Amino acid sequence: MPIAVLIAAEPLPAGELNAAADRLHQAGLVVGQSHWVEPGLVGEVHFTGDRAAANAALGPMRTACDVLVLEEAARDPRLLVSDMDSTMIANECIDELADYAGVKPQVAAITERAMQGELDFEAALRERVALLNGLSEHVIADCLGHRIHPMPGARTLVRTLRQRGADCVLVSGGFHSFADVIGAELGFHAVFANRLVIEHGHMTGALEGSIVDAARKAAILIEQAAGQGLEARQVLALGDGANDIPMLKAAGTGIAYHAKPAAIAAADGHIAHGDWTVLLHALGIARADWSD
Repeated sequence: MPIAVLIAAEPLPAGELNAAADRLHQAGLVVGQSHWVEPGLVGEVHFTGDRAAANAALGPMRTACDVLVLEEAARDPRLLVSDMDSTMIANECIDELADYAGVKPQVAAITERAMQGELDFEAALRERVALLNGLSEHVIADCLGHRIHPMPGARTLVRTLRQRGADCVLVSGGFHSFADVIGAELGFHAVFANRLVIEHGHMTGALEGSIVDAARKAAILIEQAAGQGLEARQVLALGDGANDIPMLKAAGTGIAYHAKPAAIAAADGHIAHGDWTVLLHALGIARADWSD
């Protein structure tokens, strides 16, 4: 039986959960039990029927809170696969490096178009990396130490799911120089990303090996799931941009986070208001069981 979960930062009106149930009923869905997990802040409505119809019916409620509609069977994921930039961290690492190189406006404009799906990812990545030619590798540590910040709730989400037995995999169209550090800090089991070519202590403006692009992200998810013998319902994918769409679709549940329109349209759910702890509520994990 699917579950619609309402998660709000500020208390909702007392009748809001009943209003959600009414909307589902009016959409032709069979409504079951509903209750507040945390009065006014986290509420659940169980129902029988099509999740897409439920998402459409509950759409107007998303102006006030996050609403995620999940299958009951998807609330205990065994594999989490997540994007990094603007998903697990509040930055685009290549844009920050570009700032050190004095070319941030040019690079940021390309990044935005690539995230919107307007440009081929690999071509856009190589074009941006070329602008970093000659930049000292020492700026990576400075950037990590002073500019890169985890998304609120990211560490709690990853470490909680890991404590509950899920494998957590970070897949990034960015760079290992950042992803390895961030992955370890947040609690990921494995990291896949691109490698900058560095010679004599400076970036050459080139990349080493094959590119982690949209297709590769989805392939990694499929490989990881198959290696563990998991069903799609046991796999959760997180992302924010066009480069994450195949991965979001390949997972049993794909969640877009403060995302671009194309990613929102492709995902099973979208977090627009709160931080990553919204997903913990949606998965039915009580605050007392969260891990920091």
